[in-house]
Amino acid sequence: MPIPTVEQIHAALEGVIDPEIRRPITELKMVRSVDLDESPDGARVTVGIDLTTAGCPLKDTLTRDITAAVGALEGVASVEVAMGVMSEAQRSELRTMLRGTDAAPEIPFAKPDSLTRVYAIASGKGGVGKSSVTANLAVAMAQSGLKVGVIDADIYGFSIPRMLGVSQQPTKVDDMILPPVAHGVKVISIGMFVPPGRPVVWRGPMLHRALEQFLADVYWGDLDVLLLDLPPGTGDIAISVAQLLPNSELVVITTPQVAAAEVAERAGAIAIQTRQRIVGVVENMSWLEQPDGTRLEVFGSGGGAAVADSLSRATGSAVALLGQIPLDMALREAGDGGTPVVATAPESGAARVLAHVAAGLARRSRGLAGRSLGLEPVQH
Repeated sequence: MPIPTVEQIHAALEGVIDPEIRRPITELKMVRSVDLDESPDGARVTVGIDLTTAGCPLKDTLTRDITAAVGALEGVASVEVAMGVMSEAQRSELRTMLRGTDAAPEIPFAKPDSLTRVYAIASGKGGVGKSSVTANLAVAMAQSGLKVGVIDADIYGFSIPRMLGVSQQPTKVDDMILPPVAHGVKVISIGMFVPPGRPVVWRGPMLHRALEQFLADVYWGDLDVLLLDLPPGTGDIAISVAQLLPNSELVVITTPQVAAAEVAERAGAIAIQTRQRIVGVVENMSWLEQPDGTRLEVFGSGGGAAVADSLSRATGSAVALLGQIPLDMALREAGDGGTPVVATAPESGAARVLAHVAAGLARRSRGLAGRSLGLEPVQH
């Protein structure tokens, strides 16, 4: 029986993607060795792998994927994966390769040539479903093939890990953090670093530093879209986002209720002072559809349109009402279950609106403000 060569096995391993970094393990130089032992029934293959850390939470996933890739080759009788740990020099080399430099970390999304669209999801008050909208927009965009990241910037009231079903802690490679991936979305939250039930009692400077670390120390890779779930109101985090990410754009979440809409206008108006652009308004909990097809407007009507009109007048540019999301039990149940409704019940009323909003945001391109056009003056 013909057996595969070491080169053929390495070629098969090129198709194994590290579940945290999302790049081939061969490219990351995680493959330490490949050993072949011939036997009457075929080749017994041992693949040596160096993990970024001994406590890698996804080593079982790597073992399964490596076994499947190598085991599919003709002539392979068995596959064994021998796990090791990268040396300090290997980790340093990996960190430099991923960042593209051995200099101090910097915020890639703040660079003028960044092509990542950054949306800050804001609200005037809590309880309007801002985090639920953020989680669903992220998963809907990932389902469309985009590379998406989410920062749970609601330091005091973090809920994104629950809504996306993330339970494991991020992996650290020295001073670089590898974010967990859920439903194709890279996620980071302060909730991944504090014990369950423990409150976060921080003041402004610590909040700013935490956000800065989420942006600079986390390895995000080449993202198409970064979503930030902001805390409600116009406090320290909203100001820090404007300072650290001057090209970020706001999406304001409100409900139809007049009182909620008035508060949402103030949250959106902060963009005038910070010189951020407001992309649009999403109205959540717009109505409850009855069995006979009629709509019960539990929280009134018109709040989203009123906020969009008010912000249009205040900013001097058109602010659109991006969508109206109906009250939907499936939306709440999916969030509690850790799998957003756009994945569990894509045909539901809420999921269809969320997918529509996500598609609209995904189609928008970064502006040219502050970016180099690659032009040089010609002298005559």
